[in-house]
Amino acid sequence: MANSNKQSPQQGAGESTGPGLSESISPGEPGGDLLLRTLAMPADTNTNGDIFGGWIMSQMDIAGGILAQQIAAGPVVTVAVDSMKFIRPVQVGDVVCCYGAVKQQGNTSVALHLEVWVRPRLSREKGSRPHFRVTEAVFTYVAIDECGAKRPIPRD
Repeated sequence: MANSNKQSPQQGAGESTGPGLSESISPGEPGGDLLLRTLAMPADTNTNGDIFGGWIMSQMDIAGGILAQQIAAGPVVTVAVDSMKFIRPVQVGDVVCCYGAVKQQGNTSVALHLEVWVRPRLSREKGSRPHFRVTEAVFTYVAIDECGAKRPIPRD
């Protein structure tokens, strides 16, 4: 990932990454629905051999875009990403899972709380969990029409 700050086995999956993001989420399990699952590949690594943080962020945006388009019943654009912090690195061969849930919905926008969890290809530490959280953030999307202008999100 973008930083080389490797953390001890005691840090990571259960720790809060910032105010407002983790309070309502069980520390040992992903929050929201599974939106996307993919495999970390060698082409996605930085010079340290970890997966690029930007690649992880792009997977989150793809996953969030899928959910936002369903909610908006049409095209959306990403307008903001808040409070992203990388907790643990991702390695080649790890299964990367993006989870998400609606945090707030407005007339033309929707804010989604997105989390990335990893199922490691190989156990890293003795007694380690079968999966762990890598990052989380709030992504905000705006519904757009065919001309690219903001449009209302239909209410159910």
